[in-house]
Amino acid sequence: MEYQWGTTRRFNAYADYFRKKFGERLQKVTIDAGFTCPNRDGTVGYGGCTFCDNRAFNPSYNKAAKPVKQQIDEGIAFHKNRYRKVKKFLAYFQAYSNTYAPLEELKRVYQPALDHSDVAGIVIGTRPDCVDAEKLDYFAALSRERFLVLEYGIESVSNAILESVSRGHTFEKTAWAVRESARRGILTGGHMIIGLPGEDREDWLRSIEVLSELPLHSLKFHQLQIIRGTVMEKAFRQNPGQFRQFGMEEYLQLMADMIERLNPGIVVERIAGEVNPGTAATQGWGKRYDQVLARFNEILEERDTWQGRLYGVTDNTGAVKDLQM
Repeated sequence: MEYQWGTTRRFNAYADYFRKKFGERLQKVTIDAGFTCPNRDGTVGYGGCTFCDNRAFNPSYNKAAKPVKQQIDEGIAFHKNRYRKVKKFLAYFQAYSNTYAPLEELKRVYQPALDHSDVAGIVIGTRPDCVDAEKLDYFAALSRERFLVLEYGIESVSNAILESVSRGHTFEKTAWAVRESARRGILTGGHMIIGLPGEDREDWLRSIEVLSELPLHSLKFHQLQIIRGTVMEKAFRQNPGQFRQFGMEEYLQLMADMIERLNPGIVVERIAGEVNPGTAATQGWGKRYDQVLARFNEILEERDTWQGRLYGVTDNTGAVKDLQM
């Protein structure tokens, strides 16, 4: 069966989206351009979010001291050795808040990526409180010429949870940034953490309903991973009972519940996260992401469900009603 996003896969997958758009697979090359964050330099707070340490996610070739072009070249060499058929890449400005500078400085930082012959587009990771009308107008103009995604850290739709992890902004600010970006024709991505202390299954399912009504292009889901040296690790050591430590099967069943409620027009970039070896304070699943994804696909098959099967469908009691395709 072919689903409405044009493939036989049971969810609207990022890899399939790029094959349709560019006719081939694209690989992200991550970049640390030396940005900081308003939640670190005192503008809204110090120390960052309680869960945050970018070193847990940055590959070895990412060093802010290296020029952007050098990081791209080294990243391409790394990925070409691993994925020999990949010819085009996305430059992913990942570390910290990559719109947190004056516009002219941002243009200077992005230009080496835009000029690179092997780069098909750029993805810019940032916070919703680090964009304004001037920057969004620039991104809108740029996105008419080049493929561009603004990827916002959302993490939770609950203001109480955002405050508890010292996020430094509200969900209303996130919704504003997503809507203002989309209104200008900018593709917007979002990042969600599943498992933050204080949230449960009902909260995560509700978050899908909320996010499904935003004009998001894509979503990336990560299970909470407690990173060594963070404020959250200290809290975990003091009171581990407050933290939900998912087994892989439990988490993927939850993700299936969430995906079948998700707006089918939203592209799913990831359904789980990975961190660099030795950086997590807790034991992982011992599986590569491709193995995790394979099991997730099996679960969707076993349950005969798909992205959006329960999206926006309720019976007269207000409960979600099954929708057959």
